[in-house]
Amino acid sequence: MKRFEDCGVCVPELLLPAQKKLSSWSVIACDQYTQDSEYWNKVADCVADRPSTLNLILPELYLQSPDCEERIQKIRSTMNQYLSDGTFDSPAEECMYIERTTGYGRTRKGLVCAIDLDSYEWKSGNKALIRASEATIVERIPPRKKIRDGAPLESPHIMLLVNDPNRLLVEACGKRAKKSKPVYDDDLMLSSGHITGWAVKNQSDVDALHDSLCALKKQNVQGDGSVFLFAVGDGNHSLATAKAVWDEYKTKKLAQGATEASLAECPVRYALVEIVNIYDEGLTFEPIHRVLFDASADALVSFFNRELNASASTLNSEKELENAVKKSSSDFGIVYTENSSSKYVLLKTDVRELLVSRMQPLLDSFIKESGASIDYIHGSDEVFRLGKKENALSILLPPVDKASFFTTIAKSGSLPRKSFSMGEASEKRFYLECRKLFAGEN
Repeated sequence: MKRFEDCGVCVPELLLPAQKKLSSWSVIACDQYTQDSEYWNKVADCVADRPSTLNLILPELYLQSPDCEERIQKIRSTMNQYLSDGTFDSPAEECMYIERTTGYGRTRKGLVCAIDLDSYEWKSGNKALIRASEATIVERIPPRKKIRDGAPLESPHIMLLVNDPNRLLVEACGKRAKKSKPVYDDDLMLSSGHITGWAVKNQSDVDALHDSLCALKKQNVQGDGSVFLFAVGDGNHSLATAKAVWDEYKTKKLAQGATEASLAECPVRYALVEIVNIYDEGLTFEPIHRVLFDASADALVSFFNRELNASASTLNSEKELENAVKKSSSDFGIVYTENSSSKYVLLKTDVRELLVSRMQPLLDSFIKESGASIDYIHGSDEVFRLGKKENALSILLPPVDKASFFTTIAKSGSLPRKSFSMGEASEKRFYLECRKLFAGEN
């Protein structure tokens, strides 16, 4: 295993299916469609009795089901079966450059590799190379530990973001890798687009990968001297779980006499991820809007005027408000109904960091004082639909400013919960590549 210890990255031994029929092998991240059993029934129909990553994961829809433990044991059994029955090709030490065209026609580029969990930290305010982008809810880790701890295999749905406006890493790897034939090239199930992957494995390409990582380290030195190389874009809680499993395993092994040097090669120390450039044109950052119930619009506007020095103006239509909010990363809108008439209020601020990072703690305080409740919604259509309800007040947030994303996290720590969404549900990462995890460990 080729390790770049200075960058927290290594070249893993990837396992790929011998039969490259990805429309049944590859399935969407387990944390999607968590309230949609019909979707997962359709996935099962697509898979039928063929080998599939569906049989290696636990969709989070079933985390609270009575047969959860039985499902986990079945997953472990299937992992061992796939490792022994020829489901996989021989392992290959390589990264994978991928191009994913989604069902929306957007093409996203990525680099599948492994990261060192000792280089990652999710706790807010840390100075690690790899940091969480959103607040981690500790209570979500134990149920996921049951699945990862002791699992013979892993397959990634974690996506890391890299701050790379000059496209030194993912895109440069892609240019070199695409000189060879793809390793896989197929459609994904349920109209979720197409995926193609090229191996990054010859010595010159691996050396160039390391050079790119070192160059990015120099470009991402923060004011306090720390280096912020990667932010977790998707899969915050899954990576936090991997970290928790590794920390416990390392503590146990050290107590048994293992050395730090011997543990450097331990598969449990690493986690498979896909790295994506935050500036990739195929990567959409969508704001997650807010809706308050049983709240006073006048009280909320006055609150923001006081706490954010926001100036309010009334606009005439949904379109006018939406266009105004889109023009600035620091302005937002409020939509509500008064005397059966829809109201559209624009609030202008001079906030320089990501607006949601300033707003959410204030909203938490407002809710506590007022007794209102909150929900999180996707899409401006839903903002305006809910804003027409008598007891609802919608908050329309501006687009996420990619240029201030890393700066805000470096300065203020992890963003509040539900700060952004990377594309639509069907655009999330699909499981495909695998790697041995606890297979052969004790």
